[in-house]
Amino acid sequence: MRIINIIPSIAEESSGPTYVVKGLCESLIAENHSLTLVALDWDPLSYELSYLKTFPLGLGPRRLGISPIMFSWLSESCANGMVDIMHNHGMWQMNSVYPAWAAKQGNVMLVYSPHGAFSKWAMKHGSIIKKIFWPLLQHPALKQAVCFHATSEAEYHDIRRLGFGQPVAIIPSGIDFTLQPNLQASEQKTLLFLGRIHIVKGLDILLSAWKEVQELFPSWRLVIAGSDDGYHGSSGYLDKIMLQAQLLGLQRVEFIGPLYGDPKLQIYRDANLFVLPSYTENFAVTVAEALSMGTPAIVSKGAPWSGLDKHGAGWWIDIGEAPLIACLKKAMACSDSELALMGQRGRSWMQSDFSWEKIGAQMAETYRWLLNRTLQVPDWVRLD
Repeated sequence: MRIINIIPSIAEESSGPTYVVKGLCESLIAENHSLTLVALDWDPLSYELSYLKTFPLGLGPRRLGISPIMFSWLSESCANGMVDIMHNHGMWQMNSVYPAWAAKQGNVMLVYSPHGAFSKWAMKHGSIIKKIFWPLLQHPALKQAVCFHATSEAEYHDIRRLGFGQPVAIIPSGIDFTLQPNLQASEQKTLLFLGRIHIVKGLDILLSAWKEVQELFPSWRLVIAGSDDGYHGSSGYLDKIMLQAQLLGLQRVEFIGPLYGDPKLQIYRDANLFVLPSYTENFAVTVAEALSMGTPAIVSKGAPWSGLDKHGAGWWIDIGEAPLIACLKKAMACSDSELALMGQRGRSWMQSDFSWEKIGAQMAETYRWLLNRTLQVPDWVRLD
């Protein structure tokens, strides 16, 4: 198959969608499909990807992702019969509208992955531009899709709630397994948060909860890793969180900034517990990354990780300060061997269900079905 994947930017290494799309592309290439990843030239890349094609931004506000050259290239590719499948990742910019316009130029199957953009929280929050962009550009573009891709059952319901009736392929994100878990005990224990420093992540809840447990567990520290992703679209949320930590008089809290590549994997590996108290998430690839490194996780029900309880790999708790405090008291009191066992269960679960080889094969089968509807509907595709 000839496939084009589209993403706003590939330069944001800390972004979950960036990690996911790269993994998906490489798994499809490994199956010998012809694939091009299309992105805007937001910032210089620190690495090269042989399958990547970038386009310069045009005139207009940067945040809108306007690129006439990208649109022209997509249109020509469709008109000339050079593509079978176009798969768009991301919303709220012109680069998410261009695929729908371009697909009209040829017999091209168009797939959209919202990556959390359709959650109730996400739809309610954001700038006035989002409220204008949705009815004028984004919604009409999405109506052109022949299929949606959801990373969880919850995201499937978000798609249906917005009135889209197209087939939905529920396929989770994949995970790399490049390092073995660290099974050695240490005197200092680490509770790790890793992700965007953003209001949606529930860091305000985490810091308030830490205040209640920090004196009960003096051998534990809280490490917060991630890049400042702003507050309601502006920069500076990290400053607000650091000020909150100061006003609360928190102890043993470390803000270490963004981590990429091997350093990121290593800190997952060295942590004793991972925590994500988000208000909402469509998938939360950081949870899968932590589990793949043998680190048990505490995750709020704002993220679709009920399997933590089922697989004995952590705790899936209600959103809020009180549930997190109660869970932290229980989890941080566990012995090293208890946490290690939970971590081993989590890694086995990830290897079974979240390998990129499996995810790539499922996505490829979905594409094949879209191109030939006489084939059997894949088990993970919902038509209802």
